[in-house]
Amino acid sequence: MADKSPIEVEPVRFGERLAASQSFANLFRDGMALVEETAAYLDGEGRREAKALQRHAALVYATESMRLTTRLMQLASWLLLHRAVSEGEITLAQARKEKAKVKVGGISARDEESLSLLPPRLQALIQRSLRIQERVQRLDATIHGTAEDLPPANPVRHQIGLLKAAFGDRA
Repeated sequence: MADKSPIEVEPVRFGERLAASQSFANLFRDGMALVEETAAYLDGEGRREAKALQRHAALVYATESMRLTTRLMQLASWLLLHRAVSEGEITLAQARKEKAKVKVGGISARDEESLSLLPPRLQALIQRSLRIQERVQRLDATIHGTAEDLPPANPVRHQIGLLKAAFGDRA
């Protein structure tokens, strides 16, 4: 009788395929378009709107535009890193090492009262950036989920594999 070891079936890791998915492509497109739109706004219309604000509102504008810019740069870094994975320029393992330098959370607007002092267009850009940040965080958790995030192995399947190994296919 040939030595048969039990067959362990590994779960499919869909997260590893997400960097090359249409979902990622859409997120990349939306994120990079928001970066460009925000830069154009802050350099043009936003600059003019900021000059017209009262002192407290101008301070809020400066703070929130800096948070927005930082958030978008972090998101763009994450998106570009994972586009490199999807295009085969780097491996997912390399991306995991590099992504430690990129923070995709923690930079969020919180004070609704202060945000209400801002021009409507800046408010809208902030809200859109927060939605994209949430999408990136979900995708990041899926792509880079750890073994602890996977469902536990099926102990019955393992026992059946042991029986098949011991008694052949009669089990």
